[in-house]
Amino acid sequence: MQMVCVCGEKCRFDALSFFGSCVSFPSTNVSFGISRSHKSRVVSMAIKRSPKRLKYTAAPRFSKEGGLMYIEADPSASDSWKLEPVVNLLKEGAVGVIPTDTLYAIVCDLRSHSAIERLRRIKNIEASKPLSILCHSFRDIDKYTAGFPRGDGQGHANIFKAVKHYLPGPYTFILIASKELPKQCIRFGTSAAKYASRKNVGVRMPDDAICQAILKEMDAPLICTSIKFLKEDEWMIDPVMIADTYGPEGLDFVVDGGVRIAEASTVVDMTKMPPKVLRQGKGPILPWMVVEDDEKTDVEEDIIPAGI
Repeated sequence: MQMVCVCGEKCRFDALSFFGSCVSFPSTNVSFGISRSHKSRVVSMAIKRSPKRLKYTAAPRFSKEGGLMYIEADPSASDSWKLEPVVNLLKEGAVGVIPTDTLYAIVCDLRSHSAIERLRRIKNIEASKPLSILCHSFRDIDKYTAGFPRGDGQGHANIFKAVKHYLPGPYTFILIASKELPKQCIRFGTSAAKYASRKNVGVRMPDDAICQAILKEMDAPLICTSIKFLKEDEWMIDPVMIADTYGPEGLDFVVDGGVRIAEASTVVDMTKMPPKVLRQGKGPILPWMVVEDDEKTDVEEDIIPAGI
């Protein structure tokens, strides 16, 4: 099994040479190896093949041989060429970690059913819990959801006009899912999903250069979920620690964009008017949002996605 690191120069260390020789990407001059800064902390992952990593049986096929690809990218995405292998892996069914404007997220291609199942297993997310999607543009939002209310000239507010001034930004907006969204994202495989009159999804458009550079090259949004310590209800904000913890659980890559601040997005329920804040986070409360008491109903707790 081989550890993989993508940095500005080719690197290989004798301590890991028995895992095999380096493999290069011809188009990007990217080498598989491990950098000195992460060698001591991620070497443990090199000696354990994850039991949760599946063999893909449906096209497209992801065939990377073991290991974890670790990419250090500039937060400004000025070295976005490094992200090309990540985009390729995502399109082939990989599950990995990327930064957002709030926290780090475990992501996979929205169109890969096997990848979504792996993501749920890696994070131990119940099938009844809806997931969030990372979108590059409002076009993605309009395709995979019913979109934001645009007003009807009969006294109903044009929420879209207000929202577009704050996206990209640190908000998760809960919208009604369209038929384009895979069932695995909206309480898949449960009786509640089968009989629910509304099926919702959390939508994010992060204001993060690395995240947007990846989304721009994808043909569809990414499924995402936030990252916490396995046995503690606390956010994980250090990408090296995330690689150490979740790499053995089945991750295929980690994009390191620097340590984040432990602050999640603000979650707003847009399925009813006026929009209701379900969780206050990094995004400021806006005048057209309603903030009620801290105690949420079971229904409200249930619709908060396993997002970021």
